[in-house]
Amino acid sequence: MANRAYNFNAGPAALPLEVLQRAQEKFVEFENSGMSLMEMSHRGAIYEKVHFEAEALLRELLSIPDGYKVLFIQGGASTQFAMIPMNLLRSGTKAAYVATGSWATKAIKEAKLFGETSIAASSEAAAYKHIPSISELKYDSDAAYVHVTSNETIEGTQWAEFPDTGSVPLIADMSSDILCRPIDVSKFAVIYAGAQKNLGPSGVTIVIIREDLINKPTTPVPTMLRYDTHADADSLYNTPPTFAIYMMSEVLKWIKENGGAAGMEARNREKANLLYEAIDNSNGFYRGFAEIGSRSLMNVTFTLANEELEKKFVKESEAQGFVGLKGHRSVGGLRASIYNAVPIESVSALVSFMGDFQSRNS
Repeated sequence: MANRAYNFNAGPAALPLEVLQRAQEKFVEFENSGMSLMEMSHRGAIYEKVHFEAEALLRELLSIPDGYKVLFIQGGASTQFAMIPMNLLRSGTKAAYVATGSWATKAIKEAKLFGETSIAASSEAAAYKHIPSISELKYDSDAAYVHVTSNETIEGTQWAEFPDTGSVPLIADMSSDILCRPIDVSKFAVIYAGAQKNLGPSGVTIVIIREDLINKPTTPVPTMLRYDTHADADSLYNTPPTFAIYMMSEVLKWIKENGGAAGMEARNREKANLLYEAIDNSNGFYRGFAEIGSRSLMNVTFTLANEELEKKFVKESEAQGFVGLKGHRSVGGLRASIYNAVPIESVSALVSFMGDFQSRNS
């Protein structure tokens, strides 16, 4: 399609073109209702079909076992940073967090507002360039939970495998890599993810929570910040973000059509390998930020010799239709976010641009 940018934004991020076109066809009138989906009641049969289809697709694609609730909540992962300790951190226990970068640090900061926390492991001393090894994790056997951030978008690091925490509930923020590869949901007590990177547009947050953890909090928690509120009402306690959930459902259909989680992994590894090879074979012109064993499939971070050259790279890339390659303001450098919907053609075009830029600036 003409005039489509090479979209490497970190989030909100690229959506599949096919999904956008399907939504466009149904935008003004949905299912012969005489209304757009955005205009109709969330209590009506038409929307409820969309709502529960989205849940069913998510359960299928992630192979979510029995005993888990799937919730659609607003407020992004940042709200989950507070909801988790508010609902699950009991008096007399500690919550253990693995400090892997910017997003894990924000989760830790929020948890400290509601109870005791400990750091199970940290890569801060290494500028968060790697994920701590599983053997490094240290936490109390009676910890309220262990929290990990599966993928750090800013630093470009990702857990290759997850720890087995036994009887201690394992919680994961998967906002930036959910459904980028198959995972064993049964290893986790809670998985949460903002949709705006791999699952759809911004506005809806997915929470997959083990049913035995959905209890009335031991301390007063506002109604909308309680998991039992949303679980008891099938995420329809109040008006949900209906259009965002519809778009997510369409993205999930697209993922299913393209091989599910395994298909996404093959697609994502091909894209990531292209970019990392371009970096590694540049004779030091491009320098990967993350250590090789912790490199992300979703966010490829790299630097150039100096800030002026990076600014030139961003300016020239933007002139050629590349969007979102400037690194996060907190760490600088460059970043290409290659979530599920980013096509291989965009990555190939970026690799070609990188080669040309190197030849002109070496």
